[in-house]
Amino acid sequence: MKRWLAFAPLIVLALLGVLFAGYALKRDPNVQPQAMVGKPMPALTLPELSTGAATSLASVARGGPVLVNFFASWCAPCEIEHPQLMALNAQGMKVIGVAYKDAPPNTQAFLTRLGDPFAARLVDRDGAAGLEFGVTGVPETYLVGSDGVILAKHTGPLTPDAAENLLAKAR
Repeated sequence: MKRWLAFAPLIVLALLGVLFAGYALKRDPNVQPQAMVGKPMPALTLPELSTGAATSLASVARGGPVLVNFFASWCAPCEIEHPQLMALNAQGMKVIGVAYKDAPPNTQAFLTRLGDPFAARLVDRDGAAGLEFGVTGVPETYLVGSDGVILAKHTGPLTPDAAENLLAKAR
């Protein structure tokens, strides 16, 4: 009996190896969770970046379609996608920025340095709004229709092709 107990850790390790081989090696890391697509945008009230005033996300997203972009000053890919957000703003697309887990002074410095493409700038200091949307990491961009339903989600920095795909879905 005691001999079997000595082999128990090896048996558990072998079972974990089988579990890893069966799940993790066959999992596609490029799959993007789309749980909120087709559902209403969460009803959230967040502080506005410059004033701190409580602002309803639905009120600033009214008159859609709009893009809701989760970003942060500490996020290198967010800096990479920033010119694309500026281009979308120049094309007349309303973009709402949500500073995800970022200090407001850092967010303000980021926007001062790179330019401000956002029609509204909201702060999600603790990440709760990101959880409501299903954010897996920044940057993430959600296309919200005029009826408040999330039409599409893009994970990672927006490229010109990805932005064009979102615009096509907005039409």
